[in-house]
Amino acid sequence: MNILSKSELNSLILKIIERQSLSSSEQEILKTFTPHSNYPFTHNQEPDLYREKISILPLIYPSLKKILQQLNFTESENYLTTIWFFWLPLALELANLYRQKSHPIVIGILGSQGTGKTTITKILSLIWQYLNLSSVAISLDDLYKTYQDRKELLKLDSRLIWRGPPSTHDIKLGLDVLTALKNRQYPVNIPRFDKSLHEGRGDRISGEIVNQADIIIFEGWFVGVKPVEEKVFKNPPPPIITKSDRTFAIDCNRRLKEYLPLWEKLNYLMILNPEDYRYSLKWRQEAEQKMIAQGKTGMNSQEIEEFVFYFWKALHPEIFIKPLIENPQSVNLVVNIDIHHQVNQIIN
Repeated sequence: MNILSKSELNSLILKIIERQSLSSSEQEILKTFTPHSNYPFTHNQEPDLYREKISILPLIYPSLKKILQQLNFTESENYLTTIWFFWLPLALELANLYRQKSHPIVIGILGSQGTGKTTITKILSLIWQYLNLSSVAISLDDLYKTYQDRKELLKLDSRLIWRGPPSTHDIKLGLDVLTALKNRQYPVNIPRFDKSLHEGRGDRISGEIVNQADIIIFEGWFVGVKPVEEKVFKNPPPPIITKSDRTFAIDCNRRLKEYLPLWEKLNYLMILNPEDYRYSLKWRQEAEQKMIAQGKTGMNSQEIEEFVFYFWKALHPEIFIKPLIENPQSVNLVVNIDIHHQVNQIIN
C-alpha cells in the first residue's frame, strides 16, 4: 500500500479538480490508496469508479465548495479526501442502484444531531444533478403530527413532553408520500415542518410540490430502527435508571412496530455512527452555545442534558443502534464519525 500524507493526497486531488495531468505513478497511487482498511469503495472492486470520479470531480467542485462554505466547513478540515473517498463513490454507487431498479429508490440515513445528515444530503443531491438524476429529501421530522394533534397526544401520554419519540409522527402520511414517490404519482406534496412555531413546539407548514424524484433521501434520528427483545431492559444503560424510565423505554420500543411499514420502503440504509454516542451531548451543547453567541435563544447546560437524556431514555443508542450495526442484514453502510464530526471509517 502506498503511504501518503494528507497534504500529498490533497495535492493529487487538487490536480484533478484543476484538470492537470497526473503521471502514471500518481494515478496508480490514487487507484490503490485507501485511508483505512475498512473502506468499501475501492477501485480494484469497481474498475470504472476511478474513471467516473476523475470525470465528475472537476465539474461538481465549484458548486460543492459553495455548499461546504454555507455549511461552515473550513479549509483546515481537509474535506478533499472525504469528497474523493466517500461522497463521490457513494453518490455513484447509489446512482447505479437506481439504474438497476424500475422505480425511484429510497435511501435511509440514520444519524443523531451532528453526524452530518444535512451535509451528506446536500452533497449527494448536488452530485446526482450532474448525473442527470433528480432527488428529494424528506426528514422524519417532516412527518411530525400537527401541533394540535400533539397537544391531544400529550393528554393521552404525559411523557411525550417533546416531539421526537415514536408515536409523535404521522406514519400514514409518510407511507402515502413514499408510496406516491416510488410509484411516480406526481405531483407529490412533500410535508414540511417548522420547528420555530408555537414557541418552539413546531407545526406543519405548506408542503413542497415535487414533480420528479429518481432518488428519495429519508433521514432521521431513528430511521430504520426496529424493536428489540424486552429482556434488554432488565439492565439498561443510563440514563434509563428508574422504573418509570424503563417503562417509557419499553413503551417506545413497542411503538416502533408501527414504523416498520415505513422502513420497508427503504432500498438502502446507512448509519452515521458517532464513535461514542455521548458525542451527541457535546455537539448539542456546542450548537446551543453558537446560537446564544449569535443572539438567539438557546438552552442552558442543564436543559440540554435533560433534552438529550430524554431521547436516550426513549431509544437508547446502545440498545437500538448497536444491533443494527452488528447485523449486516439490516444495514448497507456504517459511517463512523469522530469527535470533530469527521468521517473516520466506512464499513459495509
